[in-house]
Amino acid sequence: MSATEFLASSTYSASDTRQVGRVYDMLTAEEAHNPIPRYYLVGAEDDNTVELPSEVYQVLRSVVETMQKGLSVTISPTSQLLTTQQAADLLGISRPTLIKALDGEKLPYTRSGSHRRIALTDVLDYREERRRKQYAAIDALSVDVDETADIDQTLAELREARKAVAAKRRSAG
Repeated sequence: MSATEFLASSTYSASDTRQVGRVYDMLTAEEAHNPIPRYYLVGAEDDNTVELPSEVYQVLRSVVETMQKGLSVTISPTSQLLTTQQAADLLGISRPTLIKALDGEKLPYTRSGSHRRIALTDVLDYREERRRKQYAAIDALSVDVDETADIDQTLAELREARKAVAAKRRSAG
């Protein structure tokens, strides 16, 4: 295989679903006993064995889970430096929204001439931070509802919770 073939996106489907199921069972059973499992890739020669890095294990796990569900998997190599459009697509936001985050120094970037480039690791960290904040906001808005309580009182409590979250967001922004 040439270097350019490795850089092209490739889609794979499981032809032997029973074998994929066996791999899935092995991966999930091991994790139940050992929270940080160690896996090895064994070559044709018994002395040619290498431990899989955790990132490779996570990719393998994701691929096997997806194929176990009867789906195909596409692997698409990505550069370590992303354009603003690639970063926005990865985050699931519009490019103008990403530009606001860059201008607001919420996400570091470098310039290549007039173009901005964002490190993939920074984009992934930013995505995780946004998710944590979203879950925190959801938790802050959740209220235990007493079904015997007055509905107007419950609605007033919900309004107060929304106001508190909005005030916190304004002061943080």
